[in-house]
Amino acid sequence: VQLQASGGGLVQAGGSLRLSCAASGSIFSVSAMGWYRQAPGKQRELIAAITSGGGTNYAASVKGRFTISRDNAKSKSTVYLQMNSLKPEDTGVYYCNAVSNPRPWGQGTLVTVSS
Repeated sequence: VQLQASGGGLVQAGGSLRLSCAASGSIFSVSAMGWYRQAPGKQRELIAAITSGGGTNYAASVKGRFTISRDNAKSKSTVYLQMNSLKPEDTGVYYCNAVSNPRPWGQGTLVTVSS
């Protein structure tokens, strides 16, 4: 079981980034998966989720700007987060994990949005 997020970086406000998460382990292919964000000095929060069947849900703060998607394979899933119209308040470390019964957290990927 392993989670590896990538794709973060420094971007100006209004820009876009696409995050990827490689989730190794068959459990992830049948689990609802989510992207979480931990802003500086704040707790980690769930901002986007996708079921194994492709249903999605978003936090109000990112709805209409972020899109979550996934590719499922037998033993490995990849979850994506397309982030558009980025704002400075989107700055933080982004992680992916199962929504129910999260597994050990990976390192995450840092997104910094400059104003």
